[in-house]
Amino acid sequence: MQIVGVVVAGGSSVFARPLTHGSDPHRLAWELGYRIVRPLSATGHGDDLTFTVQVSAHGRRIAERGPQRRRSLDPGLIAKDAERPVVRQRLAAYAIVLSSRGLLATEFSERTAVPHSWGLPGGGIDEGENPSQTVIREAVEETAQQIEISQLLDIQTDHWIGRSPSGVVEDFHAVRIIYAASCPEPTDPVVQDVGGTTASARWVPLQQWHRLHWAAGSRALLERHLSTLATRFGYRRRSAG
Repeated sequence: MQIVGVVVAGGSSVFARPLTHGSDPHRLAWELGYRIVRPLSATGHGDDLTFTVQVSAHGRRIAERGPQRRRSLDPGLIAKDAERPVVRQRLAAYAIVLSSRGLLATEFSERTAVPHSWGLPGGGIDEGENPSQTVIREAVEETAQQIEISQLLDIQTDHWIGRSPSGVVEDFHAVRIIYAASCPEPTDPVVQDVGGTTASARWVPLQQWHRLHWAAGSRALLERHLSTLATRFGYRRRSAG
């Protein structure tokens, strides 16, 4: 995956860098002398994905800090005699989905490291898919909802050592591309990919979203974007019940 920075949308790039294992786009841009103003596009497929952001020069003194700090879900996994982790970078796409029924939420299953926590519909980008196609497919598989992408919203990364659903110890770099989306005709959510990483799904009234136990990354995204999106798309008033 490559991160491309432009000062003006449609203008020439001021930097183009690969997002290496453990890197964070915001830190990468900062160490090149820029801050990310907003995402512009996510094009291409798989490892050939290009994420373009609008940037502005920050004019600050730059101190390189290297890769994003890695955390461990289980301290025993990084012991000297522990199993050597498999290095894996996973590109995925998710969406904050709103409708007249509220916010679409998915519950993590026992196959994940955070069972019974709640997150956003989405998942790994399959070969030959672009990120927006991934979100639309995953929304159907995880919730049986037909959604419409409205805008590219954010990019989020995380880096940890843990066990995958298959039991493999991984040095895992999660790269999440985030969209805003709507569901014009919401129905009762149904998990169609039974036995996977999604245990259940539901529409959450916007005034009650904070009552759920959200995975940390999803909560951070909702705190940053949900209020603005609900107002912009006119769902706050209509989902009050």
